Amino acid sequence: MARDILKTLKSEHDELRKLFKDMEDTTDRAKKTRAELLAEIEAGLIPHAKWEELVLYPAFKARADRDGLKTHAEAVQEHRAVELTVLPDLKTKPTDSVEFAGSAKVLGEFVDHHATEEENTMFKMARKLFSADELAEFDAQYEQWKATPQAAKEMKNALSQPSPVAVGA
Repeated sequence: MARDILKTLKSEHDELRKLFKDMEDTTDRAKKTRAELLAEIEAGLIPHAKWEELVLYPAFKARADRDGLKTHAEAVQEHRAVELTVLPDLKTKPTDSVEFAGSAKVLGEFVDHHATEEENTMFKMARKLFSADELAEFDAQYEQWKATPQAAKEMKNALSQPSPVAVGA
């Protein structure tokens, strides 16, 4: 099968959806399981989102028409909401609490909404904006990027982000 970044990103969306489903199926007693699932979610979500922001989104924006630019702006804002508010806030909650469960559900809903819109709108536009060879090249670049020090730095920075929301607020 030919390489295709859009298929790779869709596959990663599906993996994240499964992890969020697994998280939703936990109980408050599953402190360790929830922590492990959150670590898996972050390991899948953060490199994916950062690469989109650094490579795919700028390339998309450079070729997009007005509707594409609006789609791009929406995607960027959804990333910002998750990265700067929803995920950091979730990380302040004890994993054995209903607050954690509720925040994890909200994060899962944000990610699913974003992924669905990306797949149904942005990816369809991208198929028209980029050739099959370009999509294959993006896929190869993404695979290589995930093993770079820059990707590790992005992950470390994201994991160290404090929550902008006061605990208990």
